[in-house]
Amino acid sequence: MANKDTSETGVVRLKTRPQFLFVRGGHSERRKSVVVQARCRKDSDQLGAGFTATKKIGNAVVRSRAKRRLREAANELLPLHGLPGADYVFIARMDTATIGWQRLLDDMESALISLAEQVSAGTGSA
Repeated sequence: MANKDTSETGVVRLKTRPQFLFVRGGHSERRKSVVVQARCRKDSDQLGAGFTATKKIGNAVVRSRAKRRLREAANELLPLHGLPGADYVFIARMDTATIGWQRLLDDMESALISLAEQVSAGTGSA
């Protein structure tokens, strides 16, 4: 039986505040529908993913919908574009809950590709 914190794609969920704060110190890419932050860990080859939406996005229903959409998009794209040993935090923006599905996927994919280049090269803000 698989660990309940690991999805079927092998991605470990980030759940605690220190995990999110660790990733915040890394690289970041902003798109119209999503902000993606990434940072490498030294202790593991697993991918980590966390999802968040602030109250600026809307009420609880809107925030939950935005996070569900981010989780589903990440399940599709992280195995393809995520770097092993990196943690990712996906932050919902105003448009995340309502933007077209393909546009959300495109935004997330371009952010993940840019982050993979930055993290592997060691450039950027971190």
